[in-house]
Amino acid sequence: MSPNAVAIGPSGLVFIADTDNHRIQVFDADGNFITKRGNQGSGRDQFESPRGLAVCPEGSVYVADTNNGRIQKFDANGNYINEWGQGGIGEGQFGYTHGVAVDIDGFVYVTEGGNHRVQKFDSNGVFITMWGQPGDEDGYFWWPHGIAVDAQGFIYIADMGNHRI
Repeated sequence: MSPNAVAIGPSGLVFIADTDNHRIQVFDADGNFITKRGNQGSGRDQFESPRGLAVCPEGSVYVADTNNGRIQKFDANGNYINEWGQGGIGEGQFGYTHGVAVDIDGFVYVTEGGNHRVQKFDSNGVFITMWGQPGDEDGYFWWPHGIAVDAQGFIYIADMGNHRI
């Protein structure tokens, strides 16, 4: 119910952020159900409306745990690795995490609708930089949601409130 993101892992597994059910569902490439992860809550492997997913080439999965204001990281087998973030406006804090993407060097990018910005982290959640602020000018965002990074390192952001990429 209410899927918000999909990501495909290196082995062909399909991960879906099942937002209203507070879980991640996993399917094989033929659409057969494999497993589900998580339930509602704020503990490890629990979610409050997950809205974004990213899978690294080695299979690690990052989940934008939206209403918990954090990113959770799992290995290719679904085992919890770590998490970072909390609600707020500072470095490494989040206001409505929505999208998450990973580049070829393993850097993690997170869009925040509530803070109208993007933050960049290393693969362990160490803050690197952030950019954006509320507005409709170039380089500004209004409720950024989806994010993707291509093989050349270009970052694409679905700037929902401004109706643009």
